[in-house]
Amino acid sequence: MKLELVKITKRFGALVANDAVDLEVAEGEIHALLGENGAGKTTLMNVLFGLLHPDSGEIRIDGQAVRFANPGQAVRHGIGMVHQHFMLVGVFTAAENIVLGFEPTILRLGLLDRRKADRDIRKLSQEYGLEVDPNAIVEDLPVGVQQRVEILKALARDAKLLILDEPTSVLTPQEIESLFRTMHALQQSGHSILFITHKLKEVLAVADRITVMRQGRVVGSTTPQETDENKLASMMVGRSVELVVEKGPARPGPTVLEVRGLTVGDDRGLTMVDHVDLDVHAGEIVALAGVQGNGQTEFAEALAGLRQVTSGKIVLEGQDVTSASPRGRIEAGLADVPEDRQKDGLVMPLSVADNLVLDIFNVPPHAHHGARDLAEVKSNAEHRIEDFDIRTSSVDANVGALSGGNQQKVILARELSRPVKVLVASQPTRGLDVGSIEYVHRRIVEARDNGVAVLIISAELDEVMALGDRIAVMYRGRIMGVVEPSVSREELGLMMAGVTDSAPPDAPVAALAGGPGSS
Repeated sequence: MKLELVKITKRFGALVANDAVDLEVAEGEIHALLGENGAGKTTLMNVLFGLLHPDSGEIRIDGQAVRFANPGQAVRHGIGMVHQHFMLVGVFTAAENIVLGFEPTILRLGLLDRRKADRDIRKLSQEYGLEVDPNAIVEDLPVGVQQRVEILKALARDAKLLILDEPTSVLTPQEIESLFRTMHALQQSGHSILFITHKLKEVLAVADRITVMRQGRVVGSTTPQETDENKLASMMVGRSVELVVEKGPARPGPTVLEVRGLTVGDDRGLTMVDHVDLDVHAGEIVALAGVQGNGQTEFAEALAGLRQVTSGKIVLEGQDVTSASPRGRIEAGLADVPEDRQKDGLVMPLSVADNLVLDIFNVPPHAHHGARDLAEVKSNAEHRIEDFDIRTSSVDANVGALSGGNQQKVILARELSRPVKVLVASQPTRGLDVGSIEYVHRRIVEARDNGVAVLIISAELDEVMALGDRIAVMYRGRIMGVVEPSVSREELGLMMAGVTDSAPPDAPVAALAGGPGSS
């Protein structure tokens, strides 16, 4: 299938999400669509898949203009989409998910023909090297296998063009390699693949052609042979970017953060952090790696005082803060950069100035005898905006009007502009352009070099290996081990999947770490 998108424009009020976008995918081609969050990639794919309707422009398949009123019409024209967040029913089997909406039935009874569904799926699995047990319950499958179910679901509907939206964001390195093999197998069978991502190394490893978007527009198209990471990064942000994290060797001091036997549950009462021990020293960065959903979020929330601890203790420079309030932890020297900056890190309707004093708004010099000193709040904001290069029209501007990178700078400015002993940063560069990533990494390294104990929690393996002076790996709520940053990606990937030297690769996954909720 040959696909052409011609002058696609999509607006949301005054926002132009796609601005006269041209894109061509040849038959049997792996075409990467590269760009940062907010570049317009997902909007464009939703237009192609019939989830959104373009304001102008044309979609052509094999030279013929088409218009999709809904995803069903896109599917009937041979387009399949594997979303970043899988569209699967967890309590259904793999087979039930794959045939959902297109079920083979026993005509006399109108019931699902399970034997035919099972037979068809096994045949499809073998044809493309996508091993899946049709009878397995989806919620019990590893993430990489769930992704195979999504791909098989598209292939079962005779998709000739597959859209893969950020397909590696929740995979281990081994699962990523497996996905790339699958993509090449599909290519060999004549399928076209549109691969949406922001990861430069992956684009260069798997794509035949690369199209780069920035601020809703296509800014260029190239091939892996004609470019490199630095050139692609420059196309993405419009200027040269330093991709290598510059940091000297760590000079660890005494232990500042001690976590002992920490056990934490989620909102359903399931154990998500399971007897975790971890130390972070002054002047070092410990990077906590792992596939998202293995307890990292709950661990960070417990450290910040936002989630109740079931058992264990948290000690900050000799002071037990396990039962302390978030305010008490701030006063003890904890700085927190939360995973969701808009939900947990900022008050979106408030100004930049007000967000910069959320932690100290009620104490001198920003307040006296219960009354805020607005002149001091403004002065503080002006200094922080200059020190942290926050791009805003005014200290009074609504923080919600800032870009994601500048919103993250507001949080960093607030958290690092007071005496800090421990910095906990969760997914510190999620959704940021490579220029903002460069800035955030530099500030984190500066904090370390100033003697702060830094714990970063990241699902980005490149970030973990670049920043970490030591790397801890979390799997199903437990620390699988702590290793040096010289560790291979393969070894880290195995640990992220629950495999260590003490647990053989063929051991049942659930037994390797005693997973959340296990007894």
